[in-house]
This record gives sequence, structure tokens and C-alpha cells, in this order.
Amino acid sequence: MRILITNDDGIHSPGLTALERIARTLSDDVWVVAPETDQSGVAHSLTLSDPLRLREISDRHFALRGTPTDCVIMGVRKVLPGMPDLVLSGINRGQNLAEDVTYSGTVAGAMEASILGIRSIAVSQAYDWDVGSEPNYATAEAHAPELFKKLIDFPLPPHTLLNVNFPACAAEDVKGMKVTVQGHHEQSGLTIDERRDGRGYPYFWLGFQDRGKSILANSDLHAVGEGYISVTPLRIDLTAHDMVEQLAGALV
Repeated sequence: MRILITNDDGIHSPGLTALERIARTLSDDVWVVAPETDQSGVAHSLTLSDPLRLREISDRHFALRGTPTDCVIMGVRKVLPGMPDLVLSGINRGQNLAEDVTYSGTVAGAMEASILGIRSIAVSQAYDWDVGSEPNYATAEAHAPELFKKLIDFPLPPHTLLNVNFPACAAEDVKGMKVTVQGHHEQSGLTIDERRDGRGYPYFWLGFQDRGKSILANSDLHAVGEGYISVTPLRIDLTAHDMVEQLAGALV
């Protein structure tokens, strides 16, 4: 089995190194094509107005000056000697749950693989960023190999990907695994933090705030918050199928 790994935190991310160790428990044919710099929050974007610069770091390890989506396309179309059987994207520094999957470059890397017809899994490790801690990737490393073996054997329909999130706890404290739906926060978590530079000019940071709990009891948010590994099947198709006939009738 040939595995392609990417992420959105960059080629030097500890999470990428942890994911490669996990991948090597599944296969010895592992390739890494990851962004040269941090691409968190770029979602499913392509680099169309600038050239893509590819740099070989070491054997089967490449850094690309581009997005996670660029990395998957470059890996599949240029770098690898043939199509990968699996794309793993992550391990993201922090959870990718609920509405945040639409911002996530990690999820987008897996999404692009799915569009290309390749089985893909987005992988994220939750952590308590409020207290300045770093993710404990050992939790994902302890549980991912056996979980991924089961997910690889599961028959996924076309244009479907899996979003896996590990809870912010020690490996031995994980309560189990839950198959979940994409959650929904009670309110938006984005705020504007206005500051002043050394000459008094304003500049702005996007910040995050507490958004409350998920309004869905079987959601990814609930599972990870309660100490479970969350596995959420996601589709590329964003159509609200339940509204198609109703909307068509209203436009007659």
C-alpha cells in the first residue's frame, strides 16, 4: 500500500512526523509532500497566481510552497511514482470539528484526495490551547494504527472522506471511539482583535472565543469533549438534498 502524507501546519510540524510514524505501521511505501510554511485556515484553496516551488528535503520527503490542496495534486501528479492507495492529512495541531472543517487545510487535503478518487483520512489532535500547552500526539499515535486498519477496510463510496479527531487527554484516558455527525456551535467563534504597531497604526488579528457546546448530541464536538475519538464521514457534495423539491416548487 502506497501512502501519501500531507498537512497544513507545514513540513516541520511535529504532527506530520507523528503521522509518518503511524503510516509506517501500515506500510513501508510512505511519501510526504507538505507545505513549506504554515497553511492553517487556507481551506480548499489552490495556488493559481504564483508558481509552485518544490524542494526535496530528503528521500521521499518534499516541501511545496503552496497549500495542502496543491500538495496532494503535486504528490499525485508529479512526485509519486504511481497513484497512492491512501492519503493521510495531519496530524493537525488542534481539533477540526463542526463548522471549522470548512476552514481547515487539513480536511481540504483529504478532500482533494477524495476528489481524485483516493481513500483519505483527515487526522487532528485536540488540545487545551487556552493554557498554552502543545498537543499530545502520543494519544493519536497510540490509537491510530488499529483504527486506521479498520477504516482502510471499510468500503467508502466515491467522493467521501473520513475526519478523525483525537481527544485532548492521555492515551490511556481515551474512553473509546464514536462515529459522529458534523457538529454545530451555538455561535460564531471568530472575533476581531485590534492592536497598534510601533508607529501607532492599527492592525488586526482574527481571534477565537468560547462558542458553547454543540447543539447536536451525537456530534463530533460532543464526542471529543467527552474523551472519545471522533470519526465523521464527510461528503464533497454540499447540496441540501432535502430542499431541492421544495425550492423547485417555490420557483414555479
